[in-house]
Amino acid sequence: MTDQSPDHIIQGRRMAIADIAALTATDTPHHLAGCDMEELSLAERDLTGWTFERCSLQRADFRGAKLEGTTWRSCRGGFASFLGSDLTEASLISSDFNNADFRRSNLASAVFQGCKLTGADLSEARMMEVRFDETLLINARLPSHSFRKMTLNKIDFSQADLRRGDFRAAIFVDCSLREANLTNARFEGADLRGADLGGLRLMDAAKFRGATISREQAGQLLGELGLNVR
Repeated sequence: MTDQSPDHIIQGRRMAIADIAALTATDTPHHLAGCDMEELSLAERDLTGWTFERCSLQRADFRGAKLEGTTWRSCRGGFASFLGSDLTEASLISSDFNNADFRRSNLASAVFQGCKLTGADLSEARMMEVRFDETLLINARLPSHSFRKMTLNKIDFSQADLRRGDFRAAIFVDCSLREANLTNARFEGADLRGADLGGLRLMDAAKFRGATISREQAGQLLGELGLNVR
């Protein structure tokens, strides 16, 4: 799981600000496993390279923190704040960050795998080469973000704010765009055959101009006119 020495692994503790201050003073990345950090203020802290495993992080405050290269595995961080933090090349795996605040954070080359980001706010986040895989983004806010030429695997964008999003040449695999806000989003060259377009009305079809859809999806659109596709 880690190549850190036992001295750098902290397990099963309720962490206080003083504990974190003492650990950061060593200038060495640490591995926290099963630790309770709920509502802890870690704003502006340098936690570069740290690992958080099975930690409770609900409403923790990481605003402006340096979190480059961090690993978050099986953590619970509902309503945590990462406002303006640097998560470059971070790995977030099988973790629940529902309603977390990632506004204006740097997520360049970050990976979200098997995560729950329901209701999360990623507005104005820098997301160059970020990767989402098997992740819930239901009701999340991602306006103006680019997924151009990406393969999106098992991403649930239901009811998400995707206004002005760039999905050109993207490939959707077992995804959902059900009732998402797609105002001024671009889909030229996208393959939407693996996307749930439920709730789509014929008047919305123009949003997908230039994209590829399946016969079944086309039938759903024509069904709005009372026509049957055979």
